[in-house]
Amino acid sequence: MKKIYKLMILTMAFMMILSGCGNGEVTNVDGNNNEEVVLNLEGGDWGYPSPYAHYSRGPGAYKMRLIFDSLLERGEEGFIPWLAEDWKVSEDGKTYTFKLREGVKWQDGQPMTAEDVKFSFEYYAEYPPVSDELNISKDNFINEINVIDEHNISINVNEPNATLLNRFGAARIIPKHIWKDVEDPKKFNGPEAVIGCGPYILKEYSKEQGAYKFEAFNDYWGPKQKADIIQFVPVSDTILAFEKRDIDITEVTPDILNKYKNDSQYKVINDPAFWGYRIMFNMEKRSELKNKNLRQAMAYGIDKGELIEKVARGAAKPASAGYLPVDHIWYNKNIKQYGFDLDKSKQLLENKEYKFTLLTGNDNKEVRIGELIKLSLEKVGIDLEIKSIDKKSRDAAVKNGDYEMVLIGHGGWGNDADILREQYAYGKDDTKSTFIGGIPGYNNDKINELCKSQLLELNSDDRRDIIYQLQEVIAEEVPQIPLYNTATYTVFRPAKYDNWKHVFNHHEVTHNKISYLEME
Repeated sequence: MKKIYKLMILTMAFMMILSGCGNGEVTNVDGNNNEEVVLNLEGGDWGYPSPYAHYSRGPGAYKMRLIFDSLLERGEEGFIPWLAEDWKVSEDGKTYTFKLREGVKWQDGQPMTAEDVKFSFEYYAEYPPVSDELNISKDNFINEINVIDEHNISINVNEPNATLLNRFGAARIIPKHIWKDVEDPKKFNGPEAVIGCGPYILKEYSKEQGAYKFEAFNDYWGPKQKADIIQFVPVSDTILAFEKRDIDITEVTPDILNKYKNDSQYKVINDPAFWGYRIMFNMEKRSELKNKNLRQAMAYGIDKGELIEKVARGAAKPASAGYLPVDHIWYNKNIKQYGFDLDKSKQLLENKEYKFTLLTGNDNKEVRIGELIKLSLEKVGIDLEIKSIDKKSRDAAVKNGDYEMVLIGHGGWGNDADILREQYAYGKDDTKSTFIGGIPGYNNDKINELCKSQLLELNSDDRRDIIYQLQEVIAEEVPQIPLYNTATYTVFRPAKYDNWKHVFNHHEVTHNKISYLEME
């Protein structure tokens, strides 16, 4: 791995040349000038972009997805055909048949076939990747995978499941000829580990500098790339870097928004509220938190409006107590919510006092949120000790259950409503591969029943009704406290690049593959 880093670092001088080409003009090493579209984006180390080595958050996952394609892709209105140009599901919901596109090549020139799809799904069952789309429980739900011919494949499962088409569609396909003999994929970090059949090839990676460079794959099967080069450069201040044209797109706060709105060289877009903060409880470490009255008292004792005003500068929406955000297609607006009410909070506590440690990340926003919550809950008799550590250590503590209460912010709130099961029905029969899922020590039979029912319900209207019921129960129980979902503003110069697109379930345009492709 060190050799790879060294090789890539050797090209940093070349990257510096590229960094100065904010107008898209690139001078090649042979001295010829070619017009290329070069996108410069905010860097930072999010891991090596193989399915097994990237960091589990969005900035790590989407870099990997630039390299690796899937059967379906996220479009602006829903999932769209991708490596699979067609598919069908049997009436009993147990057999999925996919017709693959012809002429798809891996980035080393080998053809991509149905054997690669079969291999990928079977390999993931044995070696779960970081973003494990096929992880529903510890039991493998796939009975059999049949390669019908080079471009057709069928998958038989043990029971119907409303989420399977999306799960099969989102799993990244990896080349069998490269991975078939790899027995420890987490340590497989050579150049072969980042050969996919996606639109971009990884050309450079510096872990130390948090820099990446991707180039368009000339033999890509799909939509033509709009950007010839995508490079991620380290910056300390994103606004300053945007002003200096070191990066081509950035998030801005409402207090400086008008500067860009009133200048025709910029375009501003408002992002959907699919990223948010929540307070998680560890009921295994602190059994008092199993008391619903205590959890509800905390919910009433936190002023979400103050957090949005003082931390998000108004660019956010209060999170729903039922978890699904207001921009989610299945958000239930009629569930119980917890307005800021200190009197109600005190009534629920019945003069009892508590002390907990609240773990947060150490960035300014999280520290500020923790401080405001501490001040607010002190008024009702709950004393919080704030402990702030770096984000990756905090994420690891969440995954290991090493906290009493923790503040965590992340995306994914716009995903399929099965995220409610992943969040609230955590139990001994489930497995989780990321830091996000599960509430240690919490178990509710009604929530578990509804979570299971929605998973098996294939009728969309009936499933939506179950999801609505589920949000009602969750809001009453408050097993965790969603705080707010950000509705940020993103600014860019359209003269440089004007292809940024939101997909139906994600907040960040730079994370979306279709933002880099010519879509019809």
